[in-house]
Amino acid sequence: MKRKVISALVCAAAVAAIVPTAVSAEGKKFGYTCMDGTNPFFVTIENRMRELVEEQGDELIAVDPGNDVTKQIPMVEDLIVQNLDGMFMNPVDAEGIMPAMDQLKAANIPVVGFDTEISDMSYEVSYAGSDNYNAGKVCGEDLVKRCPDGGKIIVLDSPTMQSVTDRTNGFMDAIDGKGFEVVGQQDAKGNLQVAQGLAEDLLTANPDIVAIFGGNDPTALGALAAAKGQNMEGILIYGVDGSPDIKAELAKGDSLIAGTGAQSPVTIAETAVDIMYKYLDGEEVDDRYPVETFLITADNVDEYGTDGWQ
Repeated sequence: MKRKVISALVCAAAVAAIVPTAVSAEGKKFGYTCMDGTNPFFVTIENRMRELVEEQGDELIAVDPGNDVTKQIPMVEDLIVQNLDGMFMNPVDAEGIMPAMDQLKAANIPVVGFDTEISDMSYEVSYAGSDNYNAGKVCGEDLVKRCPDGGKIIVLDSPTMQSVTDRTNGFMDAIDGKGFEVVGQQDAKGNLQVAQGLAEDLLTANPDIVAIFGGNDPTALGALAAAKGQNMEGILIYGVDGSPDIKAELAKGDSLIAGTGAQSPVTIAETAVDIMYKYLDGEEVDDRYPVETFLITADNVDEYGTDGWQ
C-alpha cells in the first residue's frame, strides 16, 4: 500500500521526529478528551497517543463527553484534580469549552490541542491538526469538475465544531459562483444517525439534488444510508476523514460516495504527543503544526487501502 502522504504530513520543521524524544524520569500523567470517543477517527487518535505515552512509562487518562460540552467541562475538572502533567484537548464546542480552559490555565497544566481549535488559541501551548479548510476545498473542487453546470446541493455541517466549520467554508468557497444552490444546510452534529434523519427529510423535499457534503465521514455515511433508503441514484456524496469505511465504499467503484477529504489521525496523534514531550523538556515549540489533507476517490483509493487509516 502506498503511503505517499506520510512524508508530507508534518509541515513544520520543528517536529522532526514522530515519536516522543523524552523518557520520563518518573511517570507522568496526561489527560485526554475528544468530542466523540466512539468516532473511529478519535478512537485511532486515542489508541496511538496511549501507545506512545505508555512506551515512556507514563499514563493517559481519557474521558469521552459524547459530543456534549456540558459533560466535557466537568470531565476536564475531574482530570485537573488528578495532578496532570499535561492535557490533550479536542473540544466539543470551540467557545463552550473555555470555562474548562480557564481552569486548566489556573492549574498551570500545559494543553496541546488536536484536530479542532478552541476559540482562544493562546490557552494552548501548541496545536496539531489537519488543514481542515483544504479538506473541504478539495471536495468542492471535485464536485465542480463533475457537475460543471452546477445544481442543487445539501450541506450537513456541525457549526459548533471548528474543524467542521473550516471544512464547510473550504467546500463553499470552492463551489462559489459555479452555479450551485444550497437547498438545505443542517447541523448533523458529526453523527451518522442524526445525518441520516436530516438527509431523509431533505431528500424527500428536494429529490433533484445533485450532491451532499458531509462535514465528516460518519455524516457522509448517514447521507448514503438515506439516499439508499429512497433508492436515489446519481447523487454525489462527499465526506471528510478518509476513514476505512468510506474507502471501502469508494473501492466498490459504484458507490454514491464520490470522495473524502482525507487526513491522518495517526500522524495527528504522533505529532501532538511529540509536541507535549518536547514542551515538557523545555524545548521551544511552534504555535501550530498543520497536517496535510488531500482527496481520495475511487480513482486513487487503491493507493491508500481500505483496512486502516492513511
